[in-house]
Amino acid sequence: MTFLDSAVWGGKFCSDGWRHSPARQPVTEPATGDRLGTVGAATAEDVDRAAARAAEAQRAWAATSPQRRAAVLRRAGELFTEHAAEIEDWLVREAGSVRSKAGFETGLAIGECFECAALPAHPQGEVLTSEDARWSLARRRPAGVVGVIAPFNFPLVLGLRSVAPALALGNAVLLKPDPRTAVSGGVVVARIFEEAGLPAGVLHLLPGDGAVGRAVVEAPEVRVVSFTGSTPVGRAIGERAGRLLKRAHLELGGNNALVVLPGADVARAASAGAFGSYLHQGQICMTTGRHLVHESLVDEYTAALAAKADSLRVGDPAREDVALGPLIDRGQLERVHGIVTDSVAAGAKIAPGGEIDGAGYRATVLTGLTTDMPAWREEIFGPVAPVVSFSTAEEAARIVNDSEYGLSVGILGDVGTAMRLADRIDSGKVHINEQTVSDEPNAPFGGVKASGTGSRFGGPAANVEAFTETQWLTVRPDIADYPF
Repeated sequence: MTFLDSAVWGGKFCSDGWRHSPARQPVTEPATGDRLGTVGAATAEDVDRAAARAAEAQRAWAATSPQRRAAVLRRAGELFTEHAAEIEDWLVREAGSVRSKAGFETGLAIGECFECAALPAHPQGEVLTSEDARWSLARRRPAGVVGVIAPFNFPLVLGLRSVAPALALGNAVLLKPDPRTAVSGGVVVARIFEEAGLPAGVLHLLPGDGAVGRAVVEAPEVRVVSFTGSTPVGRAIGERAGRLLKRAHLELGGNNALVVLPGADVARAASAGAFGSYLHQGQICMTTGRHLVHESLVDEYTAALAAKADSLRVGDPAREDVALGPLIDRGQLERVHGIVTDSVAAGAKIAPGGEIDGAGYRATVLTGLTTDMPAWREEIFGPVAPVVSFSTAEEAARIVNDSEYGLSVGILGDVGTAMRLADRIDSGKVHINEQTVSDEPNAPFGGVKASGTGSRFGGPAANVEAFTETQWLTVRPDIADYPF
């Protein structure tokens, strides 16, 4: 039996052990439409039971020694390493990842576990001054039960980056993966922590539809909700959490800009731009969705980018050596093509691409755009690179900021000019002489404006802030005197 053998999880979900479910959710390969298996679909009632059990198990887990919690996280990192090849196969087949992306994602998961293994030993508060004769402390305590709702595009790491720190800091977790990636975004995580020695009841895997997600948000025991996904869904979750007086950490969409400054190396810039726009078929919140190129370089850059795009082969990454795999489903494929065709109808030009290729979409470059066209204004979430020119740094800053999103920006060229431009940009992340897609477990990650509620992932400070509550504690040597 392999680590992810379907005999363990087929027709089941994980809540205090693997449970059979009368409702089944298909596991489908987007490149072929083939069925890879089924998982058990949870219900709202299953969520309620899981939340109650998680609240019970969380207290014992929080009381577990820091060294013991750290050991579970370290063992999880080791297990990700030991089973990397099998996990990568699932990311290729279920999520449509090309092999290099699957390897990159598994590597991030390994790093996340080892980084979070340090959190149990991280300082958990501070000593405050006091006007009274007492000790005054602000201490961090686990939030309790954390609900994690994860997306399909980087299903493993975008769920794990909340699951791992929440567990390390003494919380219990309800994990709801995207239904399209319930194995690579859910079963993998449950199996890893099961084998790593996490006590029963602390982590619950609850695959399901939107009703299951709503139940996770609304369960009284859930005190923090961590959601990664689209801005419209994130707004709804944030509104509901606000009414229930729960914290919601929302990492949402992006329409990220890559600025190519005058004098930049065009060949290197086009390589960076192609990577930023076409990695994982553009299905990344950090994807380069807007290319702003100085007017002195725009023709040369566009030609170089078009040549890159034209060379990228589309196909089935499980059976072929391709640069672009399938989009996650037919609906997303047709949405991407619709944005391209609507923009062309409005006057944009294709050079090259703009075509559905089986279950995938050809790498596309769009020129002749105005900034009010759909391909410029919307988050496409597909392998499309819209290009416009600018003449001054002031104009570039205005165009970058003229977006509802503010997640990631790349600036290529002279560092001094880039630094001055970076100071004028509203974005959660700015990368000078890099494209827009970048993530490390120890770095704060998050966006502003419609891209989310700020840096709530990555690094000890962000993780401790996200998954703990602050308690004021005072201590006197004797009972205080009072005037009553």
